[in-house]
Amino acid sequence: MSNALSPEQLEQYQRDGYTVVPEALDADLVREAGDHVAWLQKKHPDLRPENLHHRLVWDDPFWVRLVADERLLELAAPIIGPDIALFASHYICKPPGKGLPVLWHQDGSYWPLEPMEVVTAWLAIDDSDAQNGCMRVLPGTHRPPVIRKHQRNTERANVLSSELPLAPEEAARAVDVVVPAGGISLHDPFLIHGSNPNTSARRRCGLTIRYIPTSTRITREWTTFLLGGEDRLQRNEYAPFPAYREGDHFPFRDRDEYERRRVRSRA
Repeated sequence: MSNALSPEQLEQYQRDGYTVVPEALDADLVREAGDHVAWLQKKHPDLRPENLHHRLVWDDPFWVRLVADERLLELAAPIIGPDIALFASHYICKPPGKGLPVLWHQDGSYWPLEPMEVVTAWLAIDDSDAQNGCMRVLPGTHRPPVIRKHQRNTERANVLSSELPLAPEEAARAVDVVVPAGGISLHDPFLIHGSNPNTSARRRCGLTIRYIPTSTRITREWTTFLLGGEDRLQRNEYAPFPAYREGDHFPFRDRDEYERRRVRSRA
C-alpha cells in the first residue's frame, strides 16, 4: 500500500486537476468507516445520507482520527505542503436506486478561503464506478484557476441545490473517476466535476476531506483542526481534538491511540 504520490500521479494532478490512488487505507479501517456511517445515520435520521456534513465532525473523535490518518496527509503533502489543516469534511452516501446527483460545479465557488489553496481527498468507502454514480470530471478545467458563474437549482433534486451550467459539447468531455473501496481521488478546487444519480442496486458512499495548508486563511468564523506540521503564520484558530466519551461517540478500535495523540497535540 503506497503512502506517497508517484511522479506520474502528481503529474496527472497538475495536468488534469485530479488523480486516483487505488489503495490508500487498509480494509479494516474502511469497514470501520462504513460502520461509522451507519452509526451517524441512526443518530441523525433527519439528514439525507448524502448530507452527513462537516458540522458533525467537530465532536466526533473517529471522524477526526480518520481525516488525520498519516497516510492521507502524506498523499496531500506533495500538493499543499507538510503544514496541513482540515477545512471541511462530508460523507456523501448515495443510497441504492435513489441517490441524488451532484450537478456540475467548482468546489472553490463555495469556500471562504484566501488564497484558494486546498486539495480535496475523496475517500471511497464503497467501490465507486459509473453504475452507482461515481464522480465525473472535466480534465484540465482547473486551468486557468478561475471560478465560473454558478446558479441556484432546486427544480431538480440534487445535493448542492446549485450548478454550473455547461454547454452539451463541454459536458460531453467528462470522464468517470473510478475508485475502489479504500482508495482515494484527489482533485483541485477549480476543477469542474459532478456525479450522476445512483440508480444501481449498490450504495455509493465516500468521504470528502478538504485539506488546506496553514498558509490559507479561512475568512469567516469556522472550526478547524491542525492535522500535521506547524502553523507558522497563525492565520487561523484551531480547535483541540475532541475527547472520546464512551456512550456518546462511535466506538472504534484504536481510540486509545487516538486519545494519546489528542493529548500530545495539546502539549
